[in-house]
Amino acid sequence: MSAGPSRRSLMGLPSWPQAQHAAGILRSETVGGLLLLAGALVALVWANSPWRESYHSMVGTSVGPESLHLHLDLEQWAADGLLAIFFFVVGLELKREFLLGDLRSPSRAVLPMVAAVGGMVAPVGIYLLVNAVGSDGSNTGWAVPTATDIAFAVAVLAIISTHLPAALRSFLLTLAVVDDLLAIAIIALFFTDQLSLGPAVAALALITVFGLLAHRGVTHWWVLVPLAVAAWGFMHASGIHATIAGVLLGFAVPARLRAGETAGMSERFEHSWRPVSAGVAVPLFALMAAGVSLADGGVGAALTDPVAIGVALGLLVGKPIGVLGSTWLLARFTRAELDPELSWWDVFGVALLAGVGFTVCLLLGELAFGPGPDAERGDHVKAAILAGSVASALVATVVLRLRNRVYRQLEEQESLDLDADGIPDVFQPPRPER
Repeated sequence: MSAGPSRRSLMGLPSWPQAQHAAGILRSETVGGLLLLAGALVALVWANSPWRESYHSMVGTSVGPESLHLHLDLEQWAADGLLAIFFFVVGLELKREFLLGDLRSPSRAVLPMVAAVGGMVAPVGIYLLVNAVGSDGSNTGWAVPTATDIAFAVAVLAIISTHLPAALRSFLLTLAVVDDLLAIAIIALFFTDQLSLGPAVAALALITVFGLLAHRGVTHWWVLVPLAVAAWGFMHASGIHATIAGVLLGFAVPARLRAGETAGMSERFEHSWRPVSAGVAVPLFALMAAGVSLADGGVGAALTDPVAIGVALGLLVGKPIGVLGSTWLLARFTRAELDPELSWWDVFGVALLAGVGFTVCLLLGELAFGPGPDAERGDHVKAAILAGSVASALVATVVLRLRNRVYRQLEEQESLDLDADGIPDVFQPPRPER
């Protein structure tokens, strides 16, 4: 595999630091992804067991101070509170990618950006088409199938024992980061209730103070955590979805190295909070949000609901068409070629993994079809997200397993270090001939 990016090459080998970073994150997300699947499975089984009433009673239990407009049920606390931690980690990762990672280089950033946009537009188009021809369609849920769940996708890779080569790992991670950025924009622009300016200004002021303290090197939890919680509370009161506070707080943390540092503050915060996000916040959200009842005709009703069909097809068909199609078009119009060690089947496999949407899809489903007259349709959407994600995972498993022998050979090449300098030879530039 080539030792660096080329003007006419797509998915060339990333730099060694980027390869290490991607491998580290995907390893940490593997455990979180398995916990996420466990939480979703427990919710699904519990909600369809003889004890289903206890599940619905639990998620519907309301706690919190009424005077602060925070008397929310546990499902709302999971979506607005726990996912703020998830989006804080997303904000940290976005900051790092734009300043230190692949997204800082236009030549490297163009592919995941184009692929992510394609992977958003195609599912929206399929969803709108299905609901346009359906007898009882609704455009409300157009945003639901646009997101990719990197933890769920990585858990699939772990289960099927597929080791993607560095170029595909880096592409999948950066694609997911850009995908998260687009999801954040959708939440902020299309799912903001009536805006209350005062609380919004207060939230931004507290986030600014948080950022100033972080840039001055203040890392005491007893200073930063209360500021972050207060900013989250004001953001919630403003009508802007509270998870946006998590993203902005992540953006406020400095990412560049200072003198004497081996890791930037953003990276250190990410290492501290990613286990909390992946191991606690997201699995608990899955437990609270994924308990959809499949009994009493629930499956049949979902199968005939254009909204559910549009969501499922958006993930299973729209995502791979968007990611693969936009990547092919980029290659076609720029006359670039895939790295010679890879094939379009590899891109197709990763594009199928992009259709594994869960966490953010469930959040978007909650925002589009929350409590109220559309609650039953919201359950159909949850069932469709589960069905579309599982189907995408199964098809991706078949495609990637067919290429697994090639991936193992590439993995061996990428780990070879003949000069024993700690950096695999393939990541180093060739030495000039004498």
